[in-house]
Amino acid sequence: MQICCLTIAPAFLAADIYLTLSRIVVTFGPENSRIKPLSYPRFFIPCDILSLIFQALGGGMASAASHSNKNPETGNHIMITGLAFQVFTLLVFMLLCVDFVVRTVVRMNRMGEAALDPTHVTLRRSMKFRVFLVALTLSTICIFIRSVFRVVELGEGWDGALIKNQTLFVVLEGVMVTIAVLVLNAFYPGLCFREGYIKKPKIEKRSGGRRFWQRTSGKAGNEKDNPTQ
Repeated sequence: MQICCLTIAPAFLAADIYLTLSRIVVTFGPENSRIKPLSYPRFFIPCDILSLIFQALGGGMASAASHSNKNPETGNHIMITGLAFQVFTLLVFMLLCVDFVVRTVVRMNRMGEAALDPTHVTLRRSMKFRVFLVALTLSTICIFIRSVFRVVELGEGWDGALIKNQTLFVVLEGVMVTIAVLVLNAFYPGLCFREGYIKKPKIEKRSGGRRFWQRTSGKAGNEKDNPTQ
């Protein structure tokens, strides 16, 4: 059960990362992306769920087999399949992120600020948002490194050298996941995106103008009703 929980836990964090990218694409401009913003979560999150199912199923089968003194190879292979699929999904995601950055930079060099979405200028200039982009990148790389390590570790089997190496496990599993979680908690999207979505109220000017119009129009109406005044 411990191996199962350790294996599937980062899949939920990966789903958050996939969802966040769609908001980043909207912030910089959907025209800079090769695919539509909503296509990112619609494609990657189902892939993440499928990976999670394979990992949980395989981990459960391997754990049950080992406790029953049976061969856990079948469950182990299923779990490795889920992990390998997660690594592949993350790799495709990272390539699309790099492609988005390159396309944005190229369009900015050619068009200037016109290449970016004009409604999110304040958000893009926010220091919190810029630090969040660094935190998201770091978190994604940490999850990827951890997932690759788990594929190699479990690929050697339950009696392999890596699974018995406590130092590598702590560094490439524990430290990677800890960094990924901490940076996104310190710079979570709700805080870093907030500045760009707070709109300044303009109700007072409009209502004031409306009241002024009502006063002047009312005065004009009274003059029409009383021409002798």
